[in-house]
Amino acid sequence: MRSFPDCSHPFIIVMLLGQAESGKSTLQKQFQLYHAPPTLDRERPSWRPIVYFNAIKAVRTILDELDWDFATHVNREDDAFVDSNWPTQISRIRHKLLPLVTIEDSLASELSGGVTVAGGRSGVYVRAGWQSVLTSTRSWPVADMQAGDTASQGVVATLAARLLAELQYDVAELWQHPAVKTLLRMRRLRLEESAAFFLDEIHRLAEPDYLPTTDDILHVRLQTLGVIEHSFDINVGGNHYTWLLYDVGGARGQRHAWVPYFDDATAIIFLAPISAFDQYLEEDPRTNRIDDSLRLFTSTCSNKLLKNSTMVLMLNKTDILKKKLQAGVMVKKYITSYGERENRYEEVAEYFRAHFAQVYKRKGVQKQDLYIHFTSMLDIRATQKILVNINEAIIKSYLGQSMLVS
Repeated sequence: MRSFPDCSHPFIIVMLLGQAESGKSTLQKQFQLYHAPPTLDRERPSWRPIVYFNAIKAVRTILDELDWDFATHVNREDDAFVDSNWPTQISRIRHKLLPLVTIEDSLASELSGGVTVAGGRSGVYVRAGWQSVLTSTRSWPVADMQAGDTASQGVVATLAARLLAELQYDVAELWQHPAVKTLLRMRRLRLEESAAFFLDEIHRLAEPDYLPTTDDILHVRLQTLGVIEHSFDINVGGNHYTWLLYDVGGARGQRHAWVPYFDDATAIIFLAPISAFDQYLEEDPRTNRIDDSLRLFTSTCSNKLLKNSTMVLMLNKTDILKKKLQAGVMVKKYITSYGERENRYEEVAEYFRAHFAQVYKRKGVQKQDLYIHFTSMLDIRATQKILVNINEAIIKSYLGQSMLVS
């Protein structure tokens, strides 16, 4: 059990659970946007170098994948599409972009305060406590920044801004190159889900007075280490509550950190990215991400510490699921139990909903019904309507439990 600071308002403890890249941190930003928009505005300059990192990582990933594909295409029979001029053209673009891609690791280290994870993977990682340094004049752990102030944002971040400004047309040329478009169409080039968004906006990101929009902030990929607490004071029906929202690291090696928080949890919001039916865990390439989500959901809703917690399930990333299905990606190729069902969004979404609902029915120890929502965290209006419903359900459950206790 944790001790909480003195406060006249009741505490509502909400945990955001799910595997890595399920949308937990994006949902936390949606809560922040809904309940405390001034804090998001105050943090806005701090997201600028994170956006830069996401764009640079996308460029590096494309160049790496093109290198591999050009080196191996001669051994495959399906590469008649390759133009003999493409390797030379990409080599020229790569040479120009070399100063940009070589700062990726240094930028990640600067933004993460030197935090790394096992395996040496490059990324921007945040830990519990980083948000405590945010004030009206300090917006990221490594830098004091005000809107429009790039000089004080960190040495490598400042260099990234300058290089993006200088090389923006080369980045755009790479992104629009027919080799990239062809490999994307053939699904031989896998990018992070936000990559296309930032590369499409590269000229806006490269402007000297660039300040991230809300959409930019929602799209960034930022990996959580451990458990991070976010506090919101909210008003529901004229009553004030303090919500403590816990965003957790979802990689396999971090899930042990969740359990100490279960005993106090008013509610669990579990995010399962149903678009990930054709993807596998980064830490275990043999495990399908849908299978992992189901196993993780099973262990969560069967934990006796959560028997009094409200359980909310968000079947997330429906926008990406729709795009994959429209592109002809067949679910049965990756989920054999799907069988000969129609490869349409309605059937696929219902198939996954039924599987998760059945797990809760068979394994769940909770006394309340399971609340299920189909979501796309990038859709602000739709998500915030869902947040209103979730808030009401959680408060209703909290009040019911309080009456039982009293």
